[in-house]
Amino acid sequence: MFVRPVRKHIPMSSEALELVAARFRVMAEPVRLRILQMLESEGEMSIGELTDALELSQPNVSKHMKMLIQSGLVARRQEGNTVYCAISDASVFELCDVVCSSLRERLTAQSAAMDRSRIRRA
Repeated sequence: MFVRPVRKHIPMSSEALELVAARFRVMAEPVRLRILQMLESEGEMSIGELTDALELSQPNVSKHMKMLIQSGLVARRQEGNTVYCAISDASVFELCDVVCSSLRERLTAQSAAMDRSRIRRA
């Protein structure tokens, strides 16, 4: 099994760690991840377009958008009565890539272990 080398990090203050934890809390909700994914693939979208594309209620989308905007991951602009949203911090996708790669490696290793177990039983 491949183990990544441990990287040394400079210790962070309690306040800095709380900011990091807050960012992870924002991203810990699947609906918000779906919104980010939609905005990444489609670009700027109105709340109505997001509501339709995600098949969610407008209040639900607005609630999640508020958190994404407050966290700085998404920016909003208003044109008349329509609110448009777009990704404002694309670094979130680098984090998603790291997490997805790690999960893929873990699941591949688990799958290989299961295959080996089945072969031994046969």
